[in-house]
Amino acid sequence: MSAPERIPPRSVTDVDLLVEGELTVRGRIREASNAALYCTVSHDGREAACIYKPVAGERPLWDFPDGTLAQREVAAYAVSEATGWGLVPPTVLRAGPYGEGMVQLWVEVSAEAELLALVEGEEPEPGWKAIGLAEVGEGRTALLVHADDERLRRLAVLDAVINNADRKGGHLLPTAEGRLYAIDHGVTFNTENKLRTLLWGWAGEALAPEAVDALKALQDSLGDRGALATRLSGLITAAELDATRARVAVLLESGRHPEPSGEWPAIPWPPV
Repeated sequence: MSAPERIPPRSVTDVDLLVEGELTVRGRIREASNAALYCTVSHDGREAACIYKPVAGERPLWDFPDGTLAQREVAAYAVSEATGWGLVPPTVLRAGPYGEGMVQLWVEVSAEAELLALVEGEEPEPGWKAIGLAEVGEGRTALLVHADDERLRRLAVLDAVINNADRKGGHLLPTAEGRLYAIDHGVTFNTENKLRTLLWGWAGEALAPEAVDALKALQDSLGDRGALATRLSGLITAAELDATRARVAVLLESGRHPEPSGEWPAIPWPPV
């Protein structure tokens, strides 16, 4: 499969709309573990759907400071934009009807795109990467696989940089136009290695040249006077910023996709 063209960042007008627009709550997404409200945002004749996650609706976690998940979502968007891959929908931190929170542009998903599958046998077919065996009921197992897709491979690199502790299949949003977005980045940027993901298909393999280029650009921007370092310093702690720099350096030094450490469950539960 040939690599897709490098994707430029989304138009800044999307960010302006999210920051300056009037936010109106339309409903609640009940499947979400934290308060997630479906909204519309309107400004200067434009209107779009979005998700609003107020900090007040975040559930406490034992391994992340309280009231920091919204900032981590915005930080993940900032890193995604710095790679040039545009993998995270435009995301901002702003005031809303229930206080400060994360507001993210809504993405319409294509039902035809297939990125995950359960298959018989012990080896995936060409075009797929093995994740592991999964129970499917009545004592039977099947092989869980993800597509050998360059968009997912980019996302695997991004997740390694931001130390994503919860990359599930339901967080992958392919669009009818061929784009891939990823959402739910609240449990990221921990100083400890907590990478949990379904995207282990490239574990131990050499990084693609475009990934090396993106990581070098991140390393430059994460320098003391770098634009990304300045942006992240207002969203995560100094220790978390240093840990992000260290993860980028390790990826560049090894030149390979990370492998499960064995110190932390490698695959999130439930996986989808």
